[in-house]
Amino acid sequence: MSFFDKIFGGKENNPERKSFWKKIESEEDLAKAVENSYHHKIAIFKHSTRCFISKTVLKNFERDIDNLDRELDLYYLDLLMYRPVSNKISEDFGIRHESPQLIVIEDGKVISTASHEDISISQIA
Repeated sequence: MSFFDKIFGGKENNPERKSFWKKIESEEDLAKAVENSYHHKIAIFKHSTRCFISKTVLKNFERDIDNLDRELDLYYLDLLMYRPVSNKISEDFGIRHESPQLIVIEDGKVISTASHEDISISQIA
């Protein structure tokens, strides 16, 4: 494996996501996620599967999240496949679309959002 493959995640076209992710693939999935935010914090990771920066940020976030010790639902949105859902998130919560982007929601309201290198486990810990 080359140096760049180690940094940017290799040449996998469709790597399996970690098991803790719940997928958002529809507006109904989004509504359920927001409903769950009334019970405990949730986080939505908006990911561009064609962007090496997004892939790197996702890989680093997944590594860090394995060590988190708290109840939290983590949602994964492939924004290329489900762009209308991504747009709805921007519209409903009044936030600018970015990729990659982590959006933390509690009680139906965005409490934190970050993109690119600003995405950190500290947002949800």
